[in-house]
Amino acid sequence: MLLIADSGSTKCDWILYKNENEDPIRIRTKGLNPTILSKKELKKVITNNLELSHNKHSVSSIHFFGAGCGTKKNKKKVNKVLTSYFKEATATTNEDIMAAVYAATNVPAVVCILGTGSNCCFYDGKTVHLKTPSLGYIVMDEGSGNYFGKELLKTYFYKKMPNELKFSFEKHFNLKEKDIIKKLYQSTMPNKYLAEFARFLFENEEHPFIKKIIIKGMDIFVENHILLYAQELKIVPLHFVGSIAYHAQEYIEIALNKKNLKATSYIRRPIDNLVNHIKAQNLN
Repeated sequence: MLLIADSGSTKCDWILYKNENEDPIRIRTKGLNPTILSKKELKKVITNNLELSHNKHSVSSIHFFGAGCGTKKNKKKVNKVLTSYFKEATATTNEDIMAAVYAATNVPAVVCILGTGSNCCFYDGKTVHLKTPSLGYIVMDEGSGNYFGKELLKTYFYKKMPNELKFSFEKHFNLKEKDIIKKLYQSTMPNKYLAEFARFLFENEEHPFIKKIIIKGMDIFVENHILLYAQELKIVPLHFVGSIAYHAQEYIEIALNKKNLKATSYIRRPIDNLVNHIKAQNLN
């Protein structure tokens, strides 16, 4: 049995695939980011899922794509956790940008991730090329869920948020300073916490104040990330992957139009396309 996982920091989509005659088993767990979670915490997420537990002796091959898996150390960490639990399986771990690429294209393209975090790369048909390092939610991640979460919190506490939004924001979230500080500086996943605020944007996207925040975020993402691949985009398409990208298509198009660019596709969850890619490449 083949096990494929596509993990961000917030959530992880899994597919258990046996053969063409049986429907794949779809599973969702919390995200498994090895930069943030210890081996013990990673394993706990896996072992707490009954479906994964039930099939753990049937899995022979694992393909894991995840946020935080760009270094040899973290790849080794995830592989060790996976093979210690799925004892009959071999495991291959790659960073999440590869899942986005394989889900979007099998030919050269520029591919962007906009989910809890953000990233952008050029895929030459064989290899992924990154022109900037991924320094995560504190320094980078423009246009992502945690970026927009930070922006909303700042406008609220700087008292720039209009009253009608302020009252709604207060109803939706616990905004006690001590609790926010604890979540930001003492929790294991502050980026996930910040990204939870992003849903407020799309629930209130018709408000001019919210529109301005989203458009600004996408303008910055295009300027700081996509335009680095301006030469490549003269000859290859541009794809977007992730929940924020999917919900913010209108605003991404506005930002792209300013630079005479256009997106070819928006993919909310890459997991389904990953199955097809892996089968096509005979990786299973």
